[in-house]
Amino acid sequence: MSRTDLVADVLTMMRNAIMVKKDTVDVPASNTVKSILEILKKQGYIDNYKLMEDNKQGKIKIYLRYIANKPAIRHLQKVSRPGLRRYVRHEEVPSVLRGRGMAIVSTSQGLITDTQAREAGIGGEMIAYIW
Repeated sequence: MSRTDLVADVLTMMRNAIMVKKDTVDVPASNTVKSILEILKKQGYIDNYKLMEDNKQGKIKIYLRYIANKPAIRHLQKVSRPGLRRYVRHEEVPSVLRGRGMAIVSTSQGLITDTQAREAGIGGEMIAYIW
């Protein structure tokens, strides 16, 4: 099965795993997914992730984080999609929930958070909103 939007598929797999309160979820590996997971780990939304080889594309096991039996990730939303890419200039990078959430932006310097993009003064493609 070919995938058109791997990032959207991974976010959906994570959202579904959180809804049924799973501790881990296995997703297909890619460099973009690894970058997104690294950001989520640094911001405290997931506990950890681990790359697993399967002689194909590879898989990533994501260890989801729960605080007092409530998920650390309450909402995952894909913003840009293959049919309609969403780009923002550095002045227009949104603040998600007045700073209590996070946006992931794909820039020329790689994937960064909305706060980092505003500090660096760079814009790019909006990937996802997370809170």
